[in-house]
Amino acid sequence: MARIVQKFGGTSVADLDRIRNVAGKVAAEAAAGHQVAVVVSAMAGETSRLVALCTEISSLFDAREYDAVVSAGEQVSSGLLAITLQAMGVQARSWLGWQIPVTTDDVHAKARILAIETATLRERLAGGEVAVVAGFQGVSSRGRITTLGRGGSDTSAVALAAALEADRCDIYTDVDGVYTSDPRIVARARKLGRITYEEMLEMASLGAKVLQTRSVELAMKERVRLQVLSSLAPEIGSDLPGTLVVDEDEIVEQEVVSGITASRDEAKLTLIGVEDQPGVAARIFGPLAEAAINVDMIVQNVSEDGKTTGITFTVTKADLARAQQILEGERESLRYRRLVTDKNVVKISVVGVGMRSHAGVAQRMFRALAEKSINIQVIATSEIKVSVLIAEDYTELALRALHTAYGLDG
Repeated sequence: MARIVQKFGGTSVADLDRIRNVAGKVAAEAAAGHQVAVVVSAMAGETSRLVALCTEISSLFDAREYDAVVSAGEQVSSGLLAITLQAMGVQARSWLGWQIPVTTDDVHAKARILAIETATLRERLAGGEVAVVAGFQGVSSRGRITTLGRGGSDTSAVALAAALEADRCDIYTDVDGVYTSDPRIVARARKLGRITYEEMLEMASLGAKVLQTRSVELAMKERVRLQVLSSLAPEIGSDLPGTLVVDEDEIVEQEVVSGITASRDEAKLTLIGVEDQPGVAARIFGPLAEAAINVDMIVQNVSEDGKTTGITFTVTKADLARAQQILEGERESLRYRRLVTDKNVVKISVVGVGMRSHAGVAQRMFRALAEKSINIQVIATSEIKVSVLIAEDYTELALRALHTAYGLDG
């Protein structure tokens, strides 16, 4: 007997037929003798609808009331799943964040989980009852409902699995695992049987939409074994061939590169004619940090005359207008000649823990792109990834070329 946490996203509980399908998967695990806790998202599109209602009434809404509204979607789906399980003869009870409780900080709309009280849940699970938990939500120290930010149900599931000391956390989505690249673009992309926490974290932060970044960070910290599965597959049971996200020690033969990702949420800014002197970078990026604008890739050109240089960096597309406004407002103090922006860029990344012990990974990337006449605008590296910024028009060509170059084609 194992203790398992299952998480089902919005597409998995999009309507009553899919909720019945989910109930079948939950019932199968319970029938096998496992203790099962289920975390559910709101029905597909419901959270967006509730957010739209809030913003339509007021763009300056009270974040505490916003949380009260948008958390309602998970209350509905958890109750419906519990009713469905009961109709199938399975003991089940729904739980909202405040009932467990899932205690969070007081930052509404993007709260972080501080603790989960599991004594009652453990008792109910031991008695054979399935716990159906509303994801995405918790309760603050002041007794107010809080939400964890979009995609927060993944984090709810991992945090619950850690608190319950579960044997595994199964994340059910509309895909059947983690692929070497986006299979909608790269036809020969193949599903990975296992991937490390670090690789999954990089891929999630670099454009892969399978798992939410915060949930992977938490799983790595707490060493929660994750499994990515499809809720739409006809089979039920725990032996499905999904993708396991595990510690590096559990993967015997590590691939040099495990995946190729594309992040389209990039915008490039270039400051031309910046004074080449100590402290200029701090003066540029200080105001951006104060405005909570996250800067990603950065490159500084070589100063030919020893007096001026150029600095290029990227931000998210959503932050581009604010970043441009801040830099233009600081033009007198920064004394740059010109500011150039570009939204038509994409960040392509190769990810793999095997890079630590293999040379020439970046060179292979540069050569493959050069052979396709794709110009590299910015380069950034870490221990297990190499990222480049290219023109958005070349996204699909770059993904396919790199997938082949690293021998990932299925």
